[in-house]
Amino acid sequence: MSLTAILFDVDGTLADTERDGHRIAFNQAFEKFGLDWGWDVALYGKLLEVTGGKERIRHYVENYRQDYVKPSDFDDLVIQLHKEKTSFYKEILESGAIPMRPGARRLIQEAMDKGLKLAVVTTTTPENVTTLLQCSLDKDAVSWFDLIAAGDIVPQKKPAPDIYFWAMDKLGLVSEACIAVEDSENGLRSSLASGVKTVVTVSDYTQNQDFSGAVAVVSDLGEPDAPFRLMAGDAFGKDFVDVELLEKWKA
Repeated sequence: MSLTAILFDVDGTLADTERDGHRIAFNQAFEKFGLDWGWDVALYGKLLEVTGGKERIRHYVENYRQDYVKPSDFDDLVIQLHKEKTSFYKEILESGAIPMRPGARRLIQEAMDKGLKLAVVTTTTPENVTTLLQCSLDKDAVSWFDLIAAGDIVPQKKPAPDIYFWAMDKLGLVSEACIAVEDSENGLRSSLASGVKTVVTVSDYTQNQDFSGAVAVVSDLGEPDAPFRLMAGDAFGKDFVDVELLEKWKA
């Protein structure tokens, strides 16, 4: 079956959003609420093992701040913190501080030109996705994608495969027609559990994770004048990811 759709993760895959984007926004939200919580670079790397921002806050409190006495409205507090964090994150994106990763724009444009379907499959909020695409890719970039699968639309987030099954159902496609692009072990486990072959483009936080099962692991998507570094798999003589290479990996 020929390649019909590319399913992209967002954070760490299309753009390096975590360290200097989401992490900073979380800390700004904590400060605004008068909380003495601070997520440094190393700690945030550990917290990224938990997918979902609200889930990450709860995990932090339960595992790193046993001294914190939860108020009776703690669940509401988590929701408000995450809402405020999203607002701060949007400000960071709108400042132009988070560029797309190498090769992302080129690959998306080529896929559009060849008539492939494009989808975003992520655990971050829809608002975060649309703002990133508009500010870091193109003001009309949201319309380039056939589907934005994001946030709390499924009961279980990655590494559960729910979001991938949901996306393929909405696209009317089977897994054999798709390939996924992820950057993390949790994302890879999610896509593989849905039956979608997956290429991993590592990010700063994920480069030492276990990517067993990926069709290939690369440093980034690469550009003709800035080749990727092949970390696992066969690149078939190519040094940047294009549609032809994705078709070979999916075959």
